[in-house]
Amino acid sequence: MLANEKFSLNRNMDVLVAFGVLGIVLMIIIPLPPLLLDILLAFNITLSAVVIMITMFTTNVLQLSVFPTLLLITTLFRLGLNISSTRLILSEGNAGSIIEAFGEFVIGGNYIVGIIIFLIIIIIQFVVITNGAGRVSEVSARFTLDAMPGKQMSIDADLNAGTIDEATARKRREDLQAEADFYGSMDGASKFVKGDAIAGIIITIINIVAGIIIGTMGGMDIAKAAQLYTRLTVGDGLVSQIPALLISTASGILVTRSGSSDNFGKTFSKQLTAFPVALAIVSAVMFFLALIPAMPKLPFLLAAVTSGVAAYLLFKEEQKNQEEELAKVEEEYTEMERKEPENVMTLISVEPMEVEIGYGLIPLADESTGGDLLQRIASVRRQCAIEMGVVVQPIRIRDNLQLKTNEYVIKIRGTVIASAELMANMLLCMDPSGDNSQIAGIRTIEPTFNLPAVWINKDQREEAEIKGLTVVDPTTVMVTHLTETIKAHSYELLGRQEVQLIVDNTKEKYSTVVEELIPDLMTIGELQKILQNLLREKVPIKDMVTIMESLADNSRLTKDLELLTEYVRFALARTICNTVIDENRSITVVTLSPQIEEIIAANTQKSMQGSFPAVDPDTTTKILSSIRDEVDRVYFYNNQPVILVSPNIRPVFRKLIEMVFPHIMVISLNEIPNDVEIRTEGVVSL
Repeated sequence: MLANEKFSLNRNMDVLVAFGVLGIVLMIIIPLPPLLLDILLAFNITLSAVVIMITMFTTNVLQLSVFPTLLLITTLFRLGLNISSTRLILSEGNAGSIIEAFGEFVIGGNYIVGIIIFLIIIIIQFVVITNGAGRVSEVSARFTLDAMPGKQMSIDADLNAGTIDEATARKRREDLQAEADFYGSMDGASKFVKGDAIAGIIITIINIVAGIIIGTMGGMDIAKAAQLYTRLTVGDGLVSQIPALLISTASGILVTRSGSSDNFGKTFSKQLTAFPVALAIVSAVMFFLALIPAMPKLPFLLAAVTSGVAAYLLFKEEQKNQEEELAKVEEEYTEMERKEPENVMTLISVEPMEVEIGYGLIPLADESTGGDLLQRIASVRRQCAIEMGVVVQPIRIRDNLQLKTNEYVIKIRGTVIASAELMANMLLCMDPSGDNSQIAGIRTIEPTFNLPAVWINKDQREEAEIKGLTVVDPTTVMVTHLTETIKAHSYELLGRQEVQLIVDNTKEKYSTVVEELIPDLMTIGELQKILQNLLREKVPIKDMVTIMESLADNSRLTKDLELLTEYVRFALARTICNTVIDENRSITVVTLSPQIEEIIAANTQKSMQGSFPAVDPDTTTKILSSIRDEVDRVYFYNNQPVILVSPNIRPVFRKLIEMVFPHIMVISLNEIPNDVEIRTEGVVSL
């Protein structure tokens, strides 16, 4: 079976490359016969032509991330050839047919012109191409490193938005790191080419001077020695510098438009044989060189045949791989149809937040019929970020045939939090006064604020607006309900991952406070609990700098998260009171009687979850009844009831009343700015 297996170029190239690198070192030590030197020189030209052709076919530097290492190997190979040719020139006065042909063909009998052409090629390579490529590599490396944080954030943003999955994000991060490594390597690899050009000039001078001396000492006429060794030296220099020029040009091409887990041989074989068409073009060029009368036919015909056969094998191998891949896909598809395995992991995962809609509400989300629910929900996430500073993960919209036709439900982590029914083809009409008898329609309750409302036909809209009624479309009703649900449960949506994103965003501009707090003084989990405490009472967390500075100041003194939350609230005093301060810079509040404050303070118990009230049921009932009476009697600014309590009992009192009065704001005296007037309009008493 193994004997019948076809030869695979990619599969064995890594071994061949390993032998090739070892052969370069041996070539420096062991003298080469002229014929073998001709073959290696032809191979050097072929390899440099392949490299420059591949760089022209690549669209991304990562497709040739092996290039910096390849640049070193090809430079070493050229220097090895220079040593071998120098040995032949100085010892035998003969360096093979290719060097002889290049010397005769380029010089054409005029040695001054030949030397000038050779020097011009070196100057072009050393001054123009190599310097330019090196400079581009240096600047690209600097810009790539500077742009990495922004690109990392872009990848994280795409991941959080749901446009890419975790695997794609990981691949993008690896490519980003590989690209930075590539440009950094190219910045250093460019120095190899500069050194090679300098070495070429020195070797040329040595060959000419030493050749004339050796030839003269061997009995040759000085003119004849100069003619012989100049021709061979210039030919040798051209044969070496033309491939060097091609490689330098390739490096310039590559860096003006890198890491791999494989070894160099496998990476070399995988990437340099990825474009069979490049080998085919090189084969044609080598065949054309063999047709030139002054050129030796055997080495270039051998190079043309070798690259042509390699291109053919790669074409066949690529076609075979495509056929095998197609057959594999068809086989997997057939197998999946025959017996589809159950992926249980998808059954245990839950979305942070999702909205399920009945069949009758699908048109609201169908963009082809004018539905804008998806765009409106995307704006909800932006609104929550602007108002509350909360990073809401992408909200999934699903249709659920088990729901009623016009029903929708809002879920948080798989649990139904809210639900309602809409009339997809009607409008919801509400009277600010609470009297909806002015217009005919289907009586209902507005789902967000539980206000009496009426579903009316679309042709009744103008009539309702003339009467001063509020008219909204079904999508607005759902989006408003979703927005308020998110605000009410934002503390449940704030996980450690979301906190980490907020911290990373803050660190970009305010790295000092973040580095002082995390992780030395506080963990991400502890910061999450404090932010959840704030969101539970509708306190925005947009001002993360103030929050983290307050925690950095006080977390050295205590690790009590409840107490730290109170310190943060004191720092956010203006933010907390902003919505309840009227135009006269005053705040209307209801206070507690000293008796109630003493009862709560005396019946406060501590636990791992913080403080909680241990007041007897009868007293609790009387307190709640008194609160209801006072709140109904007092007019509060923006209809936002506020109870002012002592700082030491504020969190405990909030827990006492939050089940019955979740919308009442409980603040302490520390949380009211000094320039705000306090107007006490009532006292809660027993």
